[in-house]
Amino acid sequence: IIESCHEGVCKPDPRIYHLCVERLGIQAKDLIFLDDIGENLKVAAQLGFSTIKVEDSKEAIKQLEKQLGFSLTDFVPNTRSVRPAMEIPKEPLKKYLESALGEKIEGQLTIRQFSHGQSNPTYYVRYNQKQLVLRKKPPGKLLPAAHAIEREYRIIKALSEAGVPVPKVLGLCEDSSIIGTSFYIMEYLTGRIFKDPALPGMEAKQRLAIYSAMNQALCKLHSVDIKAANLEDFGKHDTYVQRQVHMWTRQYRASETHSVPSMERLIKWLPQHLPKQQKTAIVHGDFRLDNLLFHPEDDTVLGILDWELSTLGDPISDVAYNCLAHYLPSELPLQKGLKNCILTELGIPTAEEYFDQYCNNMGIPKIENWNFYMAFAFFRVAAILQGVYKRSITGQASSSDAASGGKLVVVMSDIAWDFATKEGFRVFNSDSGTSTNGSSARFYSTWSRSITLKGSPSRAFATLSEVSMHSPSTGSLIISPNALSGKVLDLYHKLKNFIEINIYPAEQEFRNYQLSEKRWTPHPLIEELKVFTEFVLNQG
Repeated sequence: IIESCHEGVCKPDPRIYHLCVERLGIQAKDLIFLDDIGENLKVAAQLGFSTIKVEDSKEAIKQLEKQLGFSLTDFVPNTRSVRPAMEIPKEPLKKYLESALGEKIEGQLTIRQFSHGQSNPTYYVRYNQKQLVLRKKPPGKLLPAAHAIEREYRIIKALSEAGVPVPKVLGLCEDSSIIGTSFYIMEYLTGRIFKDPALPGMEAKQRLAIYSAMNQALCKLHSVDIKAANLEDFGKHDTYVQRQVHMWTRQYRASETHSVPSMERLIKWLPQHLPKQQKTAIVHGDFRLDNLLFHPEDDTVLGILDWELSTLGDPISDVAYNCLAHYLPSELPLQKGLKNCILTELGIPTAEEYFDQYCNNMGIPKIENWNFYMAFAFFRVAAILQGVYKRSITGQASSSDAASGGKLVVVMSDIAWDFATKEGFRVFNSDSGTSTNGSSARFYSTWSRSITLKGSPSRAFATLSEVSMHSPSTGSLIISPNALSGKVLDLYHKLKNFIEINIYPAEQEFRNYQLSEKRWTPHPLIEELKVFTEFVLNQG
């Protein structure tokens, strides 16, 4: 929105027209200018704009529809005209629908593409005043096991019968000769999709209600009896995270276009820090706010959408994925975030509070290793975005935003590595707990020395329990902070607090700065921290 009162310039001054072109980032020939004043229209036309004079609003809308090539009076929320690479043949589809639904279709089908989503192309279809949704595989060569439309159809059908809020499926077509790929059709639900997790325009209590409803919907999914739903063979029942790490590593390698250092570190780190205990439930795999359809007027979840990644697995992975937005900046093109928001003012629970709410709803203990699950979630997103980016290069991606995924792979994997680092600190601190008398509960180390037995040297190994506990031997390996000497332990705590207060909160800013044109000039905060560190050390 460009307003004269804010810009200090108004029509018919050419500067405001140029400002429109600049802000929109497109050429003047791609703009349509509507106005009721001839002088304003004249300047716009001279600059290359298409123009429509508004004398009667209904007639102006008809002219605008003619130029756009689609109807505005029959507008369908969250849809756009079908992208050229994603067009589907109408006549074969019409014949299939008549056969599958048992109804003669009068006239042509109206088909629009949902602008939301990066995976399987999804379409709005209208005929005989009825509406449905069609979801299909992308065209072209696909990665192994990706875009399994048949699995989506099966899980939605089973969950609908189990009482989980999902659209009703109407039919599955595995004959690729109809529209080029397999597809399924389902009912069209009217409701609200919230693309911005900050829920602008709402009151705090409304936002809290939406997030609570989302949490409850996730719990309802994870509470489904797998056996009763006849989904016992929908996936393996153990080592889910291990298998997922392996699968997404493989998928990432298959679509890799350039080296990403943080992804390489994660590929090594994740298999070495897998959860020791994992429960098995139906997991969505892509559970987030903008994959839920809410009632038009209240906080009821009408449908959980986009089941491409669903399987049997560790339900905590869904909770972590659901909290991705908490750590993303609000300006990301593919997924808006909450990192820059003051959640308490908005009424939105923090990620920790959301995890706790989930545990309370499910009646399970608090999740201690949630940092691992967050690292795993961001790693998986990075791998998915790499696939989206690769498809955008070959024209297979279902969204026009897909091309920006290349840069986001680095952003997501860097965040994942941050969580991996925090999980490492958590494990380190839990391993360095203290006993009731204040001494280290794990004060031990391994060490070695050469000794001579019967005249020949050999290696002997011992633990501190076998040697004096009163004075550490030279060469002993300390693995607990509590085993450090007083002065070093004090320095350790200072350093830990310094990192948590000054470094962690600024990591994303430092990364953004490193990618900017100013990267060759030291960041001002770095210089401030140098001075502060020197002061602290001098005081010590």
